[in-house]
Amino acid sequence: MSDFFKGIDRLAYNPGSDGLAFQHYNPDEVVMGKRLEDHLRFAVAYWHSFAWPGGDPFGGQTFDRPWFGESMEAARLKADVAFEMFDLLQVPYFCFHDADIRPEGATFVESLRNFEEIIDIFEAKMETSKTKLLWGTANLFSHRRFMSGAATNPDPDVFAWSAATIKTCMDATHRLGGENYVLWGGREGYETLLNTDLSRELEQMGRMLAMVVDYKHKIGFKGAILIEPKPQEPTKHQYDYDVATVYGNLKRFGLEKEVQVNIEQGHAILAGHSFEHEIATANALGIFGSIDMNRNDYQSGWDTDQFPNNVPEVALAYYEILKGGGFTSGGTNFDAKLRRQSLDAVDLIAAHAGAMDTCARGLKAAAAMLEDGSLEDARRARYAGWDTPKAQKMLTSDLATIAAQFEADDIKPEPVSGRQEVLENIVNRFV
Repeated sequence: MSDFFKGIDRLAYNPGSDGLAFQHYNPDEVVMGKRLEDHLRFAVAYWHSFAWPGGDPFGGQTFDRPWFGESMEAARLKADVAFEMFDLLQVPYFCFHDADIRPEGATFVESLRNFEEIIDIFEAKMETSKTKLLWGTANLFSHRRFMSGAATNPDPDVFAWSAATIKTCMDATHRLGGENYVLWGGREGYETLLNTDLSRELEQMGRMLAMVVDYKHKIGFKGAILIEPKPQEPTKHQYDYDVATVYGNLKRFGLEKEVQVNIEQGHAILAGHSFEHEIATANALGIFGSIDMNRNDYQSGWDTDQFPNNVPEVALAYYEILKGGGFTSGGTNFDAKLRRQSLDAVDLIAAHAGAMDTCARGLKAAAAMLEDGSLEDARRARYAGWDTPKAQKMLTSDLATIAAQFEADDIKPEPVSGRQEVLENIVNRFV
């Protein structure tokens, strides 16, 4: 045991408490026939919680953690602290990149040896912990070798390094019982078209994805393969710009039945969408998988990865998730980091507790809206005309037949109100 969280007790549901406690998240509360814990499926992000030093584009490290350092001793201490926090929060899942959990070795083989030692530690800790692995992934963006991408790199040796890294991370995810494997194309994009062969890079990206799917089946991994869309940062233009772009790429390579998406709130905003838009689009296309729950600072205009605290925003996201049937293998991963001035251990616990409360409030509001039915009644009424046999027939007809019938009927369509303000008022009754 470490003493990093010394003096902090395991959190419990204790509304009205002035201390560290859940005010709204009761994991055993039943909503729409399911426990809140089973609805929300919370996960802690290893990278922001334990590996991020508190820097920003204009300044370096502000956090002073006892496990910081490029040694296996530090990595082992980091694992101890991580599982102690999982226990304090009683969180059901965590997520990691390979580079989050082990120091970089001088060679690929040395890095792999370091990685596998920490996976051994994780496996032992998970035997006595309630916390499971929601998903694993590979960091193919931080090291300078990936400055021009991983799968899309112009250097075939980097492509090979990336393929080998993905394999090791998939093996580890499978071994730990992970429920998904995520591909985030950190630098899969371009800075300038002046030195970029778009066609070649997209073909390389598609080939890597196909190999990932093939390997999933080869090793018998039953979890979902997820892609995380992001429009920019770190590259000027990312190939997985948003959900719709990901789906287009999946269709091109015949993988739309094999791969789903892990959607981040902050990335959705950077793409010019709302979080609920991206979730609804993924549901409509049949590729919804999981979410990274965070928020951006709308004045900053970039991906600030803050813990969620906006209940109305969160409620609309969970409304679309519940409407689509809820999570299966996915969940709510807090891809969020402390502000660089929040230095203390208690800040890390308080940030997660507040975020879990925010999500619980949002999900309960979303469930109440669905059970009330007013929004869905209004939606059905708006499209009711399409339920008639005559309207349905148009969808299998042709232009000339439709035009002839329309002229014969001599109908003059009249606009009908979309009632947006009325619907927004309904939402405001619940949030």
